[in-house]
Amino acid sequence: MSKSSLAPKSYEIILETVKKIPRGKVATYGEIARLSGLLNQARLVGYALHSIPNKSKIPWHRVINSQGKISFQRSSSVYHRQRSLLKKEGVYFDKDRIEFKKFGWLYGKMFEEKNKR
Repeated sequence: MSKSSLAPKSYEIILETVKKIPRGKVATYGEIARLSGLLNQARLVGYALHSIPNKSKIPWHRVINSQGKISFQRSSSVYHRQRSLLKKEGVYFDKDRIEFKKFGWLYGKMFEEKNKR
């Protein structure tokens, strides 16, 4: 099977994972890839999010980079749209970063998993 024939199915899996991010929480591209069973495929998550139609209900804005930042250029309208949508959900920024400890969807879960071992 070619890589291009895998993309549509991978996109579906990724978008289903993104739908699970709760309001007021964020996840990284890498976390979404891992949860989708696509280890080391953070870039594919970005491609999948880019494929979403404008009027979609999928909460694409809850996916940020591993530095806790919005990946779009700060001067772009989509950067300001994502920031605005996150702020409306109660996510706040310290300068241009989001604190994973407070707003990371998986932050507490990862800590719990480590303590179970």
